Amino acid sequence: MEIGVDSFVWKSSEGAPKNGASAEQLIAQFLDRVTFADRVGLDVFGIGEHYRKDFLDSAPIVLLSAAAARTKKIRLMSAVTVLSAADPVRVFQNFATLDLVSNGRAEIIAGRGSFVEAYPLFGLKLEDYDDLFIEKLDLLLQIRDKETLSWKGKFRAPLHEQSVYPRPIQKKLPIWLGVGGTPQSFVRAGFLGLPLMIAVIGGETHRFRPLVDLYREAWIKSGHPESEMNVGLHSFGYVSNSTDKAKNEFFPGYAESMTRIGKERGWPPVSRAQFEAQCGPTGAYIIGDPATVAEKIHRHSQALGGISRLTFQMDSAGLSHEQLLGSIELMGKEVRPLIEGI
Repeated sequence: MEIGVDSFVWKSSEGAPKNGASAEQLIAQFLDRVTFADRVGLDVFGIGEHYRKDFLDSAPIVLLSAAAARTKKIRLMSAVTVLSAADPVRVFQNFATLDLVSNGRAEIIAGRGSFVEAYPLFGLKLEDYDDLFIEKLDLLLQIRDKETLSWKGKFRAPLHEQSVYPRPIQKKLPIWLGVGGTPQSFVRAGFLGLPLMIAVIGGETHRFRPLVDLYREAWIKSGHPESEMNVGLHSFGYVSNSTDKAKNEFFPGYAESMTRIGKERGWPPVSRAQFEAQCGPTGAYIIGDPATVAEKIHRHSQALGGISRLTFQMDSAGLSHEQLLGSIELMGKEVRPLIEGI
């Protein structure tokens, strides 16, 4: 199983500088974390894409390219590329170039994103939410698979025997489908033969098993090689020297950010009891000492019928740069060996 980190390059609540650090300092710290993750043997590092005051990841390809220049082995991916608000031609060109810069380490996770600010920002209609994504995903996959193509859709000018360059080092640039909880998304990934990345940021992981089964069923019925079928899991996670310490360090910033976001959506404030339940045996969060975290990862894999990749989201919980580096070190040096062979 591969293990890694997803970052949103979190700034802080309401966009105020975190711990007095400037935006340029926060980006420098982020790049230090990617470099360190590569050094301690993590497999993958992902960068989100948001258009809010409290994040610094609105240009993820720039950050990924900077990370590529500092790293050697770690795979670099989007988490997620908000494809509905992007031009698939430019997405492919950007990631093909990243693949060249990184010597074949680029990946895309295509998704809708968890916020909607990109729609008015780029002159898009929210009511076209589903249609935009379906059409743009189709074009992105066609560009990935064909150097020269003709294509026509509703939301973009057509292509007539148009070639798209550059081409990546990898023969088939990896494109994962990032999903939440809708059955249609799981079936679509299986039908298209795309690896699946599930964002589980609440609830009990085993409840996603019927959806994963739909994915696997659609994959097999569509005739794709079973050996290429991959399921990944993204969730809140953090590792420290003890489980109590990990939870106590993670909870305050997590509660602040999730309560603030929840207020926008009409959710009640986050409570410690809810958090503890999510950290429990069947909850989604992967927070604790290395042994506890490794055991939780194993349970998640069993609950979903096997997973091939797990990524931690931890930098939106108000943790310091030093705490994040400490967690990354424990993930690479202690957790990773414990989950080898899962």
